[in-house]
Amino acid sequence: MNSLRDEFVDSTVEERRLKENREHTKYWYRWGPYLSERSWATVREDYSFNGDAWSNFPFEHANARVFRWGEDGLFGVSDNKQLICMNLALWNGKDIRLKERLFGLTGPQGNHGEDVKELYYYLDNTPTHSYMKALYKYPFKKAFPYEELVEQNAKRGYEDKEFEIIDVDGLFKDSKTEDTPYFDVFFEMAKNDQDPDDLNFRITVHNRSTTDAGELYVIPQIFFRNTWAFQDPNDKKKGNKPHLQRDPKETNLVDVLTDKFGKQQIVFQPSPGGFGNEEENSNVEDIEPTLVFTENESNLKKLFDEKKNPTEFTKDAVEEFVVNGDTKAVNPKNEGTKAAAIYHFKNIPPGEYVTVRYKFTDDFENTIYHADDIAVVDEDVFDMTLDDREEEADNFYWRITPLPINDELRNIQRQAFAGLLWTKQFYNFIWDNWYNGDKAIKPRPPPDRANGRNKNWKHLYIQDILSMPDKWEYPFFASWDSAFHCIPFAMIDPDFAKSQLDLLTREWYMHPNGQIPAYEWNFNDVNPPVHAWAVYRVFKIERNLYHREDYVFLESVFQKLLLNFTWWVNRKDTEGKNVFEGGFLGLDNIGIFNRSEPLPTGGTLEQADSTGWMAFFSLQMLNIALELAKKNPTYEAIASKFFEHFILISDSMSFEYVDSYDEDGEVAKKIIKQNLWNEKDSFYYDAISWGPNNKEQLSIRSLVGLIPLYASMTLEPSILAQFPKFKKRVEWFIENRSDIFDRNIASMDRKGVGERLLLSLVTKDRLKAILSKLLDETEFLSDYGIRSLSKYHEKHPFEMDVHGQKYCVKYLPGESDSGMFGGNSNWRGPIWFPTSFLIVESLQRFYLYYGAEFKVECPVGSGEFLNLAEIAEEITYRMIHLFVADENGERAIYYGDHSKFLSTDPHFKDYISFFEYFDGDTGRGLGASHQLGWTSLVAKWISDVGLSCVRLPRTPRSSVSASSYFNLTETSSPPSTTSPLTTYDSRPGRWARRKSAKSLVNFTANILELTEEEKKQHKAGAPKTPRGSVASGKSASGSVDPDRIPSVHETETRVINDLKDEINDLTLNKTTSDSESLKELYTS
Repeated sequence: MNSLRDEFVDSTVEERRLKENREHTKYWYRWGPYLSERSWATVREDYSFNGDAWSNFPFEHANARVFRWGEDGLFGVSDNKQLICMNLALWNGKDIRLKERLFGLTGPQGNHGEDVKELYYYLDNTPTHSYMKALYKYPFKKAFPYEELVEQNAKRGYEDKEFEIIDVDGLFKDSKTEDTPYFDVFFEMAKNDQDPDDLNFRITVHNRSTTDAGELYVIPQIFFRNTWAFQDPNDKKKGNKPHLQRDPKETNLVDVLTDKFGKQQIVFQPSPGGFGNEEENSNVEDIEPTLVFTENESNLKKLFDEKKNPTEFTKDAVEEFVVNGDTKAVNPKNEGTKAAAIYHFKNIPPGEYVTVRYKFTDDFENTIYHADDIAVVDEDVFDMTLDDREEEADNFYWRITPLPINDELRNIQRQAFAGLLWTKQFYNFIWDNWYNGDKAIKPRPPPDRANGRNKNWKHLYIQDILSMPDKWEYPFFASWDSAFHCIPFAMIDPDFAKSQLDLLTREWYMHPNGQIPAYEWNFNDVNPPVHAWAVYRVFKIERNLYHREDYVFLESVFQKLLLNFTWWVNRKDTEGKNVFEGGFLGLDNIGIFNRSEPLPTGGTLEQADSTGWMAFFSLQMLNIALELAKKNPTYEAIASKFFEHFILISDSMSFEYVDSYDEDGEVAKKIIKQNLWNEKDSFYYDAISWGPNNKEQLSIRSLVGLIPLYASMTLEPSILAQFPKFKKRVEWFIENRSDIFDRNIASMDRKGVGERLLLSLVTKDRLKAILSKLLDETEFLSDYGIRSLSKYHEKHPFEMDVHGQKYCVKYLPGESDSGMFGGNSNWRGPIWFPTSFLIVESLQRFYLYYGAEFKVECPVGSGEFLNLAEIAEEITYRMIHLFVADENGERAIYYGDHSKFLSTDPHFKDYISFFEYFDGDTGRGLGASHQLGWTSLVAKWISDVGLSCVRLPRTPRSSVSASSYFNLTETSSPPSTTSPLTTYDSRPGRWARRKSAKSLVNFTANILELTEEEKKQHKAGAPKTPRGSVASGKSASGSVDPDRIPSVHETETRVINDLKDEINDLTLNKTTSDSESLKELYTS
């Protein structure tokens, strides 16, 4: 099967583009969706004395005030330094302002912090942005409810649900008439197949009303980020100011002039003016765009009552011209630094659509044609370019996941990847200019600006394309978020994934002391140390999917992570006991106190999660060191160092040494129990320490006690044989420090399946104890994944009284009930993807050691016993089903009053929102609605288990047996399936096939990106299970010339279809082996 898979590596046109980008023959990354969705009210734009970023630059200023650090806009596209920017503006004739950026509430305005209040969806995108597609839903019968959204949310408290835009009756659906009076605005961009700088844009607007026509202005805009106002006037490298001007002959053509790119042009094609068929529209005139020009400069007179503006024409001129009819607001000379093409559709009938096309290109001599006073493009060629790019995107994503998963899962995965790519952003932050101000701008920022925020990060000099968690709610990088983003990124664009991980360790990001910056609100905050894990994971994914081993990347980042590890050891282990502090560690309000501030009780917080994270960090560094030792034996010694670190941290999780004295008065070490593992509760807890023998446990059952599971690693016999120096050091520890192993690393001298060794913080008994809570549906296990806080605390809240003030932690499945960390996230019950992803991986690693015979009850009380690989798969299924429609067609993520409409309406049902976190009981999506960073991890899971995820939607294993649910007996035969490409079917009777233990070894090994040799070793140690016949497929035909990309569209399609035929020849029937053959086609 390897030869089949190898044949299709780099077989698609999109992969060829990535190769050209990697080899620097063409720069496909130059243009992309790099504008933010919110630049206002960010830390970078905050020039206040007190650090009140929300108030210093409000939404109401954004249309008329210049941004210093970066532009924003609706479906914004720019070059990779955000010099030339393009976005889309809309106006329905009723709103008080242009819809040119997304609206939402600030942190203080929202009852659960900041929140975007719009309906929009990312539908498609490719790694090179050769094709992009998105959807914005714009109401037209009513004005956009800016004030109502602010006022209604102001009336609500922490205990209330948020007031959403979908709650406004008549906006997207009228409760009386059932009509849907809004426009679906589809945005598409496609690059020329030969020229990465030739961009084709198409806006398609559908009127979704069945009764009412609507008016609409469609206004594509092009402008330059204002860099000239902030440049030092004495800078000799200042250059010329960029310039836009209407062509002297063609009224719809704009010259774009910059020092960097030279001359480019953008042409706005007339839009067809009629509706119905072509014969009916033969005499209907086109909709000609009106071009207007202004400057990207602030309107200080409007905003601050100043007497004079920097220039006569200002940033808000387009809005003044369109919304307020002020024709004097725009430049009559048709030139400036901002331009717009105004298409006015006076009456779009119900059910009809309109199309706007425009093209930005550097090859204007060959792609733009001239007729009288107008420039035109060949619309047939134009539309074919978009259609070809979309089909190439289809082929690329099918190549990424060629398994015959159903259409529902494929749609979810495709949109997850699309959103991940759409949330790239140009991030601009130069500390010196930000903190001290620009020489050309007076007055300078106040001394110790923003209360001294980030004042010790003087080295930061960032001007890069970065992956954002969410370009509206979190339009800034967050280091631990970025690590998780890189896992799905590695599946589709490992080069970009590697660049992200590398950047955060470069000298213009990482602090000289080794700390990785957290996020712009406070770069000093501490995120979990997941960077090393992500680095090695990305390395392995690229090796397995693309057959490339980038040891240069691995070694380069590893060297810098040594600094980061040293920072953790020196700064977060204050007493040198290998028990770590860390602060909030990304888990915001999970503790009873704010863990980033001094404890009100005094003392030091010894954190089970921080210590668990450091053990995890040690093992990941050990993994990388052993990988690098294959090429350079020097790393054997470094591997030994991290082995020792792990052993010492592991011991410290359960035991502590204090000085005692023997009969002769000599100092002796005495072992006492450490308060991180609780023997009675069989769980890990944080503890407050006031010195030796004076500690108090905080008995809160939360993710804090599950994180120690992450620190696990199997050592293969072949590894020890390959690295004799490392093996010698391991054997020395086993022989000379046997006391440590006897206490809490029982697996080190007792071999597991395949004679492998296990490094783990938890013993087998502790693993069973933790799993008894993890898999209990009255504690951590939800129908939709793993809760961040046990449901036990719903009836048993943890409380403390400190100096008369009461502190309490109780189970909150939904939003937070306090303003801790802004109140916009909650780790006291909801389900989160990043932490669950690591739990699943941990269970898979434990399975490789303990094998198929180690089983526990899942769920607790069900009477069904599963091995750890099956449990990992079960958790994965549950979380995938957050997004999958149930038997009624409804998705858990939309649970609530509008679930049926959002899940079943023909113009909503196929669009997915990827929320930040999810209700621990109902699965309702919470927090940021476009958290396509770590929530896109679902795309990886769909690729891993999508083939076997055939159980009825939203029907996880429970205390009710599956056979009774499906009305099947043990002797019943599963329903036959005629084709592995069967589309999604929510009818009862779908059969979840069990897999043999040997198959689970192979499947789990693939998910963990093990090498072929490692897979063989695990298979060799697996329990022997007879195998059935494996359906074989015919040889794939056709190959693609790797040296050419033009006209390979047809060739690519043929190659992909060959592979589809190969899989279609494999028929799913009643036997397990046939199901396995499909997996092996992709995974072996």
